Amino acid sequence: MSGTAKDSLLVYIGTYTSRGSEGIHVFRFDTATGGLTPAAAPAPVENPSFLALHPSRPRLYGVSEVRSTEGRSGSSVHAFAIDTATGALAALNEASTQGPGPCHVAVDPTGRFAAAANYAGGSVVLFPLDADGRLREASDFVQHTAGSGANPKRQDAPHAHSVTWTPDGSRLLVADLGMDRVVMYRLDAERAKLEPDPAHDARSEPGAGPRHLAFHPNGRYVYVVNELDASVAAYDYDADAGALERIQSVPGLPADFTGTNLAADIHLTPDGRFLYSSNRGHDSLAIFEVDPETGGLSLVEHAPCGGKEPRNFAIDPTGTFLLCAHQNSNTIVTFRIEPDSGRLSPTGHVAEVSMPVCVRILTEISS
Repeated sequence: MSGTAKDSLLVYIGTYTSRGSEGIHVFRFDTATGGLTPAAAPAPVENPSFLALHPSRPRLYGVSEVRSTEGRSGSSVHAFAIDTATGALAALNEASTQGPGPCHVAVDPTGRFAAAANYAGGSVVLFPLDADGRLREASDFVQHTAGSGANPKRQDAPHAHSVTWTPDGSRLLVADLGMDRVVMYRLDAERAKLEPDPAHDARSEPGAGPRHLAFHPNGRYVYVVNELDASVAAYDYDADAGALERIQSVPGLPADFTGTNLAADIHLTPDGRFLYSSNRGHDSLAIFEVDPETGGLSLVEHAPCGGKEPRNFAIDPTGTFLLCAHQNSNTIVTFRIEPDSGRLSPTGHVAEVSMPVCVRILTEISS
């Protein structure tokens, strides 16, 4: 079953709810024009700051980024069923992340597990999923220890910022901003456990602050956006060994920029030709061309993002449009991607949402 009409896609927006957002907002995206229109009532969740879609079922997962939930230690991940006709979300269940401040969630390629990162607690949690997509109670919890200390204000402790599954689902990569490290885990699917593999951790430059990761469509290259120095690091990934070897690190900001900036998100076009990273402060999207032979990056340009604080963005499955969410201007701006250069041009379509911080596009799903 398709989760979309032929000429539109469903889009889900995670938000912070302190300034009027009602939770997870639902839009329909016009694949011809790039326009966004509200499709269903928002699903009420407190601070659903990051969302993930199931790979094969109409299910959506969202973290509730708060420090406690109903007296339990930590916050929670929520599971929803998607009405593929209307886009409406129906709550299925929720499970505690067993740590404070969850900021990221990801479902493995088989649809059997979800993992979440607790930023405030510096920990990672694993949830088995039932056949219908409901969350079971956590089967594993891993506490990271000790920040790098390179940035005394941000790296005095571990801060797990994202969880990214390898394309085959055999490993989980955790970008820990506080540790200046991408931490590697093997998944023991039989035991539903995460096995640390410290020999294959990837260390960032001191003070870089790894935040989000993106795998190239070929599965060979991995790209990390570093929040604190706004750099983008490229790695060669050996799937057999589970090893990351750094290829390159490039600045994500213009050389003459002297203001305050925090990098946020990173994505590639579906064909793997272009990579984008977002800058909060410079308020831009850095555009890079990817060398298909080496995985190396060369700068195309820094494009204005059309708003303030581009927290998160998404690229549609055809690689035609980029949707950028601006936390501090309460907008989602649609850009058209120039197929030969990767450059961006505004479509003129701007949707209003209070404090949007995550964009997820529903593509093809089964039943």
